[in-house]
Amino acid sequence: MAGAKEIRTKIASVKNTQKITSAMQMVAASKMRRAQEKMSSSRPYSQALSRIIGHIAAGHTEYRHPYMVEREVKNIGYIIVSTDRGLCGGLNINLFRKVLGEIKGALDSGKGVKTVLLGGKAHSFFARAGVEIIAQHAGFGDEPSPDKLVGAIKVMTQAFLNGEVDQINLCFNGFKNTMVQLPMVVKLLPLPITDDETVKSHHWDYIYEPDPAIILNVVLDRYIQQMVYQAVLENLASEQAARMVAMKAATDNAETLVSDLQLEYNKARQASITMELNDIVSGASAV
Repeated sequence: MAGAKEIRTKIASVKNTQKITSAMQMVAASKMRRAQEKMSSSRPYSQALSRIIGHIAAGHTEYRHPYMVEREVKNIGYIIVSTDRGLCGGLNINLFRKVLGEIKGALDSGKGVKTVLLGGKAHSFFARAGVEIIAQHAGFGDEPSPDKLVGAIKVMTQAFLNGEVDQINLCFNGFKNTMVQLPMVVKLLPLPITDDETVKSHHWDYIYEPDPAIILNVVLDRYIQQMVYQAVLENLASEQAARMVAMKAATDNAETLVSDLQLEYNKARQASITMELNDIVSGASAV
């Protein structure tokens, strides 16, 4: 059994760690509320824009933007959104495991794979996974800006326009609630046609002014940027929720460990006192 002094040192060390994890839990809870507000305020715009684009994709127009054209899928591009920091439980690894399964399936079927990585953890993981990385960006902070995403997004969309990839998938952690974050792989390009049955049962014809090419070039680029930005916001809210839960678990585990160490310390102290009493009794008997 360890000595009482050694156990006291362990208890002090665990209590110090507990203070840190408790503080991190409170910080994550505060940041999670702000991240949720930002994500929730952006969701209606993203959903409305997605519906509009779904209508356009289902429409019958003379001009078909390259983003709308389905073609044989020989190469797939993945835009992977991760966190910049750790200490958020299995959030990143759950997403990476799902994406790796998708990539392995694509490679096994003879397709090529290219990736754009958003977030420091994605780069550190996929740099060792042997996949082709054509762009990366990290350091979003707690207030991600759409402007910071444009460069990396354009690299992938340009690859699509050049025929280097035939499909683009967006990978991120979708925020459901504080306890549940879902790893998601969503088709971004070619544009998915809306699932609305009323749209499918009608022919949508739009009148574009001044010119469909000019309008669609702007609108569709804005759509891609907004979808990726929304994914970053979803991932940020997921990160803070996962970190809060992870730090709460660490704080509770530290409390349990302190209780166990305190019991061990009491036993060690009792054993030490008993040994001293035995020595005294033995000495007295010898006299």
